[in-house]
Amino acid sequence: MHEELRALLPGLHAAQSVNLAGRDFHLGTLAGQPVVLVLSGIGKVAAATTATLLIQEFAAQAVVFTGVAGGLGEGVRVGDVVLARELLQHDMDASPLFPRFEVPLTGRARFATDAALSDSLKAAAQRCLASIPHDAARITAACLHEGLIISGDRFVSSAVDAQALRALLPQALAVEMEGAALAQVCADFGRPFAVLRTISDRADDTAHVDFSRFIAEVASVHTRAIVEDWLAALR
Repeated sequence: MHEELRALLPGLHAAQSVNLAGRDFHLGTLAGQPVVLVLSGIGKVAAATTATLLIQEFAAQAVVFTGVAGGLGEGVRVGDVVLARELLQHDMDASPLFPRFEVPLTGRARFATDAALSDSLKAAAQRCLASIPHDAARITAACLHEGLIISGDRFVSSAVDAQALRALLPQALAVEMEGAALAQVCADFGRPFAVLRTISDRADDTAHVDFSRFIAEVASVHTRAIVEDWLAALR
């Protein structure tokens, strides 16, 4: 989201921007580490294009995706953070030629995140979440969850759709629109990757908080605190 990027950009030193394929890539150092910051775009194709450019044009050695998602798993609440350990495209269906959810010609449906990279983000999230106040957005202390995140080119916003996904993929903790595409690209290029999502809603008919306010006051705060802590710990 633009708000997340705006939260990180003030900390970027020796910044310069490069425009490619309609995207502004911001280069510099953040918390002492060389980084490229960019908006992925919304949807699987946009995320795949952005990930490919990061790897091919900027020689990114690792890719970290942050953003918001709808909560699916039991106990996954608005304001919580979900760290992906696996990602899957819930709208991938090339049956009967291939099993449902399997990406054709890859032999798999689930793409595992890099364990070491995810573990270091987990440690950063654990250090940060307990100290982030959310009173203004009426969000209680956030919890960290780890597991399966599912992606698809459809914004899930009804209880019926959310329940259908839970029935199909009961292990899924959250649903969004980009992570599994990024996972497939990084797998193709052999790049480690991680995905971290703040839960903005329960992927149903209930609006818990004002979305714009949530992004500004909760999701962007999570992103900035966790990413900067994680990068600083790498030194």
